[in-house]
Amino acid sequence: MSTPLQAAIEAARANQALAVAGHTDMVWGHASVRDPEGRGIWMKASEWGFEEITVDRLVLVTPDGEVLEGTQKRHIEFPIHTEAMLANPSVNAVVHTHAPMANAFAALDVPLRAISHDGIPFVRPDVPRFTKTGNLIRTRDLGRALAETIGDAVGCLIPQHGLVTVGPDAATAVMRAVLLERACKVQLTAMAAGTLARWSNDEEIEAKNLDVWNQSQTYAGYNYLLRHTAPQGD
Repeated sequence: MSTPLQAAIEAARANQALAVAGHTDMVWGHASVRDPEGRGIWMKASEWGFEEITVDRLVLVTPDGEVLEGTQKRHIEFPIHTEAMLANPSVNAVVHTHAPMANAFAALDVPLRAISHDGIPFVRPDVPRFTKTGNLIRTRDLGRALAETIGDAVGCLIPQHGLVTVGPDAATAVMRAVLLERACKVQLTAMAAGTLARWSNDEEIEAKNLDVWNQSQTYAGYNYLLRHTAPQGD
């Protein structure tokens, strides 16, 4: 079992990895990791960018929004993370970003297709859309509704807002955010050139989930991002 410090280090690295992947939106967006002692989540503090996050710029936040550890200000949208983890015990990490291609794609209200490897985790079934609001997810009720929208999926799009991805660990949640943004970008590019004609069928999707996005490949992509982040100390 990991320690709280290990969870905090993992959360800091996840935020930095998102910066390397191009998900930075100045000081907005956040990644979190479940506290192994069941107290809540370790998440990025407010008023810092992904690339600026170190362990001392994290906060331990309870589902009610109380900051148990850390001296920094917490984000308003902590319920995105806490409610997703309360709803699904297998979720140990959550990512929320304002990825521009995901936002642009969500505005079209069309199905996401497996045009490239990137889209494979999100198309069977189609990536959910949370449409109750495009505003900030600042209450536990909205957080619960978002968690219900995600259900057993790996994430969702929030039209007029951004994306959320979940995973059993930070590596998986971060890579899913990266892949979802890239899948949206590829489809937008293809649709700008003409009518979509080809994408992976169910058989190919199943094979690619095993061959392309197995745990080993997911970790390989995540480790690439980590190699380009600033070193994290204890």
